Amino acid sequence: MAQSSVREDGPAVEDTMSLAARDEDPRSGEPGGEPAEDRGRHGGGGGGRRRGGRRGAERSRGRRVLRWSATMLAVVIAGTAGAGYLYYQHLNGNIKKDKLNLGDNKVAAPTPNAAGQTPLNILLIGSDARDSKENQKLGGARETFGGTPLADVQMLLHLSADRSNMSVISMPRDTLVQIPKCTDPDDGKVYPASTRPTATNESLGHGGPGCSVATWQELTGIHIDHFMMIDFSGVVSMADAIGGVPVCVDANVYSRDSQGRGSGLRLEEGTTKIKGKQALQWLRTRYGFGDNSDLYRAEAQHMYMNSMVRELRANATLSNPNKLRKLAEAATEAIVVDEGLGTIAKMYDLANELKKVPTDRITMTTMPNRLVGNRVEPTDDAETVFRMVREDVALDGKDKKKPKKEEKESSDPAAADEEIAVQVRNGTGTDTLAPVGGRAGAVTQLLAGEGFTQAVADSSSSVAQPTTVVRFPSADLEGDAQRVAKALGIPLSAVKKSTDVSGVTLIVGADWREGTKYEAPKKEEDKTPESANALNASDDSKCMEVNPNYTWEKEKE
Repeated sequence: MAQSSVREDGPAVEDTMSLAARDEDPRSGEPGGEPAEDRGRHGGGGGGRRRGGRRGAERSRGRRVLRWSATMLAVVIAGTAGAGYLYYQHLNGNIKKDKLNLGDNKVAAPTPNAAGQTPLNILLIGSDARDSKENQKLGGARETFGGTPLADVQMLLHLSADRSNMSVISMPRDTLVQIPKCTDPDDGKVYPASTRPTATNESLGHGGPGCSVATWQELTGIHIDHFMMIDFSGVVSMADAIGGVPVCVDANVYSRDSQGRGSGLRLEEGTTKIKGKQALQWLRTRYGFGDNSDLYRAEAQHMYMNSMVRELRANATLSNPNKLRKLAEAATEAIVVDEGLGTIAKMYDLANELKKVPTDRITMTTMPNRLVGNRVEPTDDAETVFRMVREDVALDGKDKKKPKKEEKESSDPAAADEEIAVQVRNGTGTDTLAPVGGRAGAVTQLLAGEGFTQAVADSSSSVAQPTTVVRFPSADLEGDAQRVAKALGIPLSAVKKSTDVSGVTLIVGADWREGTKYEAPKKEEDKTPESANALNASDDSKCMEVNPNYTWEKEKE
């Protein structure tokens, strides 16, 4: 924001100064001096000279006024540019930075699409740190003052490669995960990988937000480009700077019970515009919504974020310079980001990318999960959501259907079946299942029955291969490889060139552990599971369900 004004002010100052310099010479034929043709017309009789003299004096005074005005304008603009630059540097100085990934393992960035675009994945973290007087006042729980912070809010924001849609996945704070080995960038302390499933919110205490990033990448296989972290006081200041966000409850709610548990949120039934401390209470409320679980808290957070998006896009906050300045000040003071987002210029560029997504293409979801004692763990539906994000498939189901790729037959003719040498390997093992004994030999017999008499089983090699594939090393064997696939009912899409084989090689996968007939697995459906509780950002009709034990009666007047 400030960056933009600095960039624009530079040429303006230069142009104004040039104008002042040109105006210094009244004899110049350049703009700002007297036109040459006008000077020529003023020659002639005495009356003309007298009129020309008066006009010349007036023009001289006019030029002095113009010269003075232009010089003053240049000084004012130059001063404004300097102030803009200083404020830009001030905002940059507000931003706190930390390392992006503290783990040893890296996940490869996604391949660009046909237009050269790549998606962006940003981990949003809400810290419960009680590391300042303000955070202690807002967070309470004296026994935790100065303790190790927890990542009590974790949301992965996925911006599609073509910037047409945005998906957000919340992970409940008590999700059981394997936290990888992380190294604190400040003091070099090494936190060993967890030896048992551990609540994901503990990842923040293993060196910083970069360990939460590493944990997400290990669990989901999704490459994360950036993170943004905010604490209690940051939420309050941001909520105030935005000017309030409307939220809705289906009954009067008071989040406080006889044991003192709850956020303290107190709202009347219907829609209320909340900001400041009340916004923080809303985002932290667990006791009061639904069944008092983290799932309902995530739903309330989604409602708030969607409403905030609608509010920012609908009102004048972003067009009012004073409100915009306050928002920029609050945002830069409130958050910690990775080094890749560590300047106003980079955050401004990111904001412009996010603004491209229409409100009705923003989808909020919660990671599908099941209870394990008083914790939760991801389900198969969660892997479906993670896969869709990895493959840049919109969670709102509104992506245009991509045309099916036609299976092209090789132009290289296949040899006679009895002349094709085929090596068969056993790839039926999985992470949880041992390979099926003798499977390579059994499929070799099937091939022999189809006329491939030169098929042999490679009993010395056992690999883990999820789906059955046929590999070939060079173009002159592609036709032979396709012929083998056709004979067994294997789709041509499973026939690939590979330098890891020396001849036509059939790897029997975990999808064909038994039977004499191969059945290709059905393509995974690109549909967001109902268990993800998807909520569209344009939907303003939702109200949070209030737990009957946390409601209150309004006194009659």
